[in-house]
Amino acid sequence: MGFLRVRRRGAFRVIAEPDGPEDRLRRFATIWSRAVFPVTSTSATRPEFEEQLLPLARRLSEALAARAVDTDEGRAVGAALVDAHCTDPEALTRSLDCVDAYLVLYCGGDGDREDLRSRSSRLQHAMAAGFAHALRERTLTEQEAIAQAALQAQGVVAQALHATEARFRAVFEGAAIGIGIADLDGNVLQVNGALLRMFGITDQTMRGRKVQEWTHPEDAPQTWTLYDELVRGEREHYHLEKAFSRPDGTVLWTNLTVSLLRDADGAPQYQLALMEDTTERRLLNLRLRYEATHDALTGLPNRTLFFERLEKALSAGEGQRFGLCYLDLDGFKTINDSLGHAAGDRLLVEVADRLQSCATAPGEMVARLGGDEFVALTTGPDTEREVDDLAARIMNVLLAPVRIDGRELTVRGSIGIVEGPAGERGPAEVLRSADITMYRAKSAGGNRFELADPEADARAITRHGLTTQLPAALDRGEFFIEYQPLVHLGDGSVRGAEALVRWLHPQHGVLGPDRFIPLAEHTGLIVPLGRWVLEQSVRQAREWRERYGQDVAGDPLRINVNLSPCQLTHPGLVQDTVDILERAGVEPDALCLEVTESALIGADDDLLKPLRRLAEMGVDIALDDFGTGYSNLANLRRLPVSVLKLDRSFTQSMQQFPADPVDLKIVEGIVSLAHGLNLAVTVEGVETGAQAEQLRILGCDTAQGWYYARPGPPDRLHQLALVDATG
Repeated sequence: MGFLRVRRRGAFRVIAEPDGPEDRLRRFATIWSRAVFPVTSTSATRPEFEEQLLPLARRLSEALAARAVDTDEGRAVGAALVDAHCTDPEALTRSLDCVDAYLVLYCGGDGDREDLRSRSSRLQHAMAAGFAHALRERTLTEQEAIAQAALQAQGVVAQALHATEARFRAVFEGAAIGIGIADLDGNVLQVNGALLRMFGITDQTMRGRKVQEWTHPEDAPQTWTLYDELVRGEREHYHLEKAFSRPDGTVLWTNLTVSLLRDADGAPQYQLALMEDTTERRLLNLRLRYEATHDALTGLPNRTLFFERLEKALSAGEGQRFGLCYLDLDGFKTINDSLGHAAGDRLLVEVADRLQSCATAPGEMVARLGGDEFVALTTGPDTEREVDDLAARIMNVLLAPVRIDGRELTVRGSIGIVEGPAGERGPAEVLRSADITMYRAKSAGGNRFELADPEADARAITRHGLTTQLPAALDRGEFFIEYQPLVHLGDGSVRGAEALVRWLHPQHGVLGPDRFIPLAEHTGLIVPLGRWVLEQSVRQAREWRERYGQDVAGDPLRINVNLSPCQLTHPGLVQDTVDILERAGVEPDALCLEVTESALIGADDDLLKPLRRLAEMGVDIALDDFGTGYSNLANLRRLPVSVLKLDRSFTQSMQQFPADPVDLKIVEGIVSLAHGLNLAVTVEGVETGAQAEQLRILGCDTAQGWYYARPGPPDRLHQLALVDATG
């Protein structure tokens, strides 16, 4: 059994801590029942009430420990409190306090405390929402009962007026709800004690009033229309929620039922008002509504309220427009990771205060969507100008550093702006466009705002669609490989080919690697995709060897396969390569793996180790896009490469005669350096015979480009190889 040390009046006392989860759950239920029982309306004893709370505590504990927080459980617990007669606002407050203070302590287990506190907070919000919904349903049920009672009271009062004064007085004075009788001109004739207590005035003061004087700014538009219809005898009764002003300046909210009383001949004679005081219930509902629609940390409107306002703005009439600024703080995760979440929370509060000061004009609001994401909305006929001004104000208020724990923190943000006429788009589409635009601003360096661009949105949506479709595309066999020949510049023979993967997309047709390789690298799918490309390419190399034997130099046709930076760091690279070569029965010297120069800039020994192992086996390593990475040429001596592959930018100036002498000298120097290190030189992007001849003169070994052949199926490479070998 564990122990807790508790300070009490300057000293410590040791109390036993429950052992098992059930004991801790029982302890939590005990604390909860002791806190809430004094403010309940239940007839049960405190131990009996504890037994009612125990299953609710268990549901909260299970929801806290679940993989994903089920807020439906929190709402169900809030509703169950109402069923247990915990309808006093204080009962909800005490329940939320107990959950906040003890749920994680007794039911959190060994989980991450910050995560558990966040889960507990979401469950508390859900409890409050469930409590409010259940209380509203209960209120509606009670109102219906009161309406029935009112009709019954109407009959009783009418009978009393026609029967005996004594019986009427008994019902009139004994009723728990306020009852008043007035003539058809609105003069108050009689009121009972309950109604006088509700208004806080004397009987004499009340009788000096007329019904028509009780107008209030919160009156519904139909209130007095219904009244006029009743006193004219056109309706028998009406029911509505109405506010009254008390003499002390406070507001009395009531459920009001007004009925018409007729004389024995059926002619209208009096009006009877029945009032139930709903002020406290309304205040509770307003409080629960506020908590459900406002962020607990910053006090700003939350996602729920923002979407309500946005939907209203987008459904406005003709001529109305809207402007939306979607803000995400730059580098906020670094602050949380380095200074802690408490400091991050204080920063968010300060940012929220500053943003609130930016949205003070009519039609403007600021909300927190969650995390470090905020939105600002402006509406009206001229939002094209106003939204730019709003974004500029937001960027300006973020300039001043925020001081937290003795440190001055620089706050920067990226903003995506969407502006347009109302009625054309829905809330989800607008927010998606703003989100995409915000990330475009962040990708451009951050600390800036960008305007939404439909074409950029479409590209981003397409990229997202391709990203989600990539895994299934590999399973469905939608990828295929084209081959571009590698030609020896000396004799024009084909020495091999580079494998280039393509995606035959069902909707977009054939996609080149530039469209999906970055997405595959981002999602990690590049590893299985790269393994598939290597396996297919090596199998093709074996078919070439079996059909055509060796090239004119006596070597098997070599296959070049690209490796991405993600594949370089994958621990299974070497073993996968060995397994693929062995299964295909292909010697390692028939394979060349191409690695971009930028991927090896600053590479340490751990990154180079798998490449060295492959090179020792006999696999050629080519340094692709050489000359674009600004790497130190001295690093060549420690890289396990056997081929330098010059970037196509070196061939651009050779399309015209004479070629740029500077480029010629650079290429000549690179070739001389490479040959001095026993490295072969391959050039990309050869498109003309002049380029090919110039590169041959400079001493380059092999080349590839459209001058020889575009990438295509393996049979085209076979035909080219036969022509070169026999030509």
